[in-house]
Amino acid sequence: MFLLNPPTVRTLEVFTSMPQRYRRQDERTVWADANQGGRCIESFLEGPVFDAAGNLYVTDIPYGRVFRIDGRGEWDLMGEWDGEPNGMKFLSDTELLITDYKNGLVVLDLREGKVRPYLARRNTERFKGVNDLTFDSQGNLYFTDQGQTGLHDPTGRVYRLGRDGRLDLLLGNVPSPNGIVLSPDEKFLFVAATRGNCVWRMPLQADGSVAKAGQFFTSYGPSGPDGLAMDEFGQLWVANPGLAYVWVLNRFAEPVDVLRGSSGHSLTNLAFGPRPVTKHRMAEHAFMSPTRQPAASSVRKLQWSG
Repeated sequence: MFLLNPPTVRTLEVFTSMPQRYRRQDERTVWADANQGGRCIESFLEGPVFDAAGNLYVTDIPYGRVFRIDGRGEWDLMGEWDGEPNGMKFLSDTELLITDYKNGLVVLDLREGKVRPYLARRNTERFKGVNDLTFDSQGNLYFTDQGQTGLHDPTGRVYRLGRDGRLDLLLGNVPSPNGIVLSPDEKFLFVAATRGNCVWRMPLQADGSVAKAGQFFTSYGPSGPDGLAMDEFGQLWVANPGLAYVWVLNRFAEPVDVLRGSSGHSLTNLAFGPRPVTKHRMAEHAFMSPTRQPAASSVRKLQWSG
């Protein structure tokens, strides 16, 4: 990659780590056996999303949990069930729509801590393992169906669930589709192809279908792009677990900033807080940081001026 202007490198600081009472010690899970080489892990944080009050919600995939983290960094368990929750978005002030690798799309009622099905199957067929999701301004839902796909089996899928309940398959050939986000004008869809170590970009047609899917950004290293976020200036933020980086890309896919985590950690996902974002201030960004070593997962943050 040739860059006329090298990116600015910034270091992330730890905002909060999972309290000892929530860590699972010396436990093996089916999810970790398949996705973490069978090692015992205390948690694996994903799916960050803020509510309007500035509380951060995160999932813990292997143990089927959702936590709320307040502005002081205090943790509360909001739900726990027999699932493997990953991405989240708010359906209402009291409900989270969640991509559950084990159960499909589910809804968590934050008042009662109970989960109900939302979309478990497509034409009676189970999903491979749904991963992440995003809504457009009209309420249409886009989500990725990753499973265990990769370059050996490039059959990961991307779906669009319309407000009328119609489910359309947009892509069926992605090597490990993961994070998903729309451009600010909602004319383009971006999908992280983790095992392809890249991010795809495709125009959205008037009927919601996609065309001319292409490779927008190429990374490197042992584990490719994961969570994605788009800021209002059209910059794409890419969490890259294998490097413990977050790439901040301009519209040409050139890195303008690289946010760096600690050695031994992997940054899996990110979210923007509810405070207004300006060109002179980026505030309340949360970055998920499950460690590669058996230590507590943490949430990192970045604030800068200029």
